[in-house]
Amino acid sequence: MAARRPITVPSLAERLELACRAMHSIGYAEGLYPAQWTALRYFARAEDGARTASSLARFQGLANGPVSRTVRTLIQKELVRKSDLQPLGRAEHLELTENGAAYLARDPLARVLVALDRLDESERRALSTALNSVLEASATVWTHGNKSPSA
Repeated sequence: MAARRPITVPSLAERLELACRAMHSIGYAEGLYPAQWTALRYFARAEDGARTASSLARFQGLANGPVSRTVRTLIQKELVRKSDLQPLGRAEHLELTENGAAYLARDPLARVLVALDRLDESERRALSTALNSVLEASATVWTHGNKSPSA
């Protein structure tokens, strides 16, 4: 039996980058962009009080402007609508339409979910821990002027 070669950090980072690109690419489906799919998924599972454009922006770590444009587009496509019951305050509460729910039934991310479902609990925990580390490291790129961590 051939010995297994160790997985190098650069090759692992490369595989992660390829996986991220592939996941992003499959988001160009059904006439939607990846950000629009993300918004649909968010509004489908968010609590009532968190179904606002600003809550979506916080969830994604993005500015309100681009997220508001995404939401307006989803409203124009009749995938999301303003809720009939609007609490006091400036934020407009949103909900999926039946059409939006039908789109989610054809979510291109479903194939990735099938692959993740094949992982056992320990593999899922390890992947989650690793992804959290990557997300934390990625979040510091812009706050540290895009310098190397060793600089």
